[in-house]
Amino acid sequence: MQLLRSRTAALSLLAAVALFPACQRATYVARPQLAPTTAQPVSSSLPDDATAAATIAPYRQRVTEQMTAVLGTAPVAITKNSGESPLANFVADLQRMRAARETGQAMDLGVMTNGGLRAPLPAGTITTGSVFELMPFENELVVLDAPGEVVQQLFTYAARVKMAVSGATYTAMPDGKPTDIRIGGQAFDPAQDRLYTIAISDYLAGGGDQLTFFKALKPRGTGVLLRTAIIDHIRDLTKAGQPVEAKAEGRVKSN
Repeated sequence: MQLLRSRTAALSLLAAVALFPACQRATYVARPQLAPTTAQPVSSSLPDDATAAATIAPYRQRVTEQMTAVLGTAPVAITKNSGESPLANFVADLQRMRAARETGQAMDLGVMTNGGLRAPLPAGTITTGSVFELMPFENELVVLDAPGEVVQQLFTYAARVKMAVSGATYTAMPDGKPTDIRIGGQAFDPAQDRLYTIAISDYLAGGGDQLTFFKALKPRGTGVLLRTAIIDHIRDLTKAGQPVEAKAEGRVKSN
């Protein structure tokens, strides 16, 4: 067994272990008895391998530059909370706008759950790193064409937690059922023979966060990562001289 002679070697070993498929089963293989060795403990006192450090340095610098690039400014933090969430409103709205741009078709609805958002957008400077913290997943923005009965299931799901849906308003009753659903300002009729376009992440379209009623629908891809759509939207706001803002604005009413 070779000694770990530097932190670089130790990190390489840990990376190899991390990349080894966890689902594989360990197989016992008899090995000859080896002479005892003295392993050197891994600690911050070990010097970096100069060659490895030199190889990694330009990549580390590039990543640092990209992550610290300023995208825009938020007057106050954009956070998520139970019920209608400013952060979910912000992301669901930009999903509709970006999906419409990519497909050339208006989007009736945009859906984003609080569970799909991992961190708030901070007050003050928003960087690329801020968006990676918000959306660390490689989720693609997709479009679903949903019949009325599936849209009804969406609002039934939403009403239980008073989740807002971009492009719509509704009233959540005490029993957790939705009433007075309006899409684009028009009363929603689940029996109407039409399809509703929904901008959503591929994770939620596949039934994530218990949105299982979407699983039967075939999503249309946009080729755009949701994280990229968020970054581009913030940049567009900044180019237009606008701050990054969002709020809960009464999309969900309680009765």
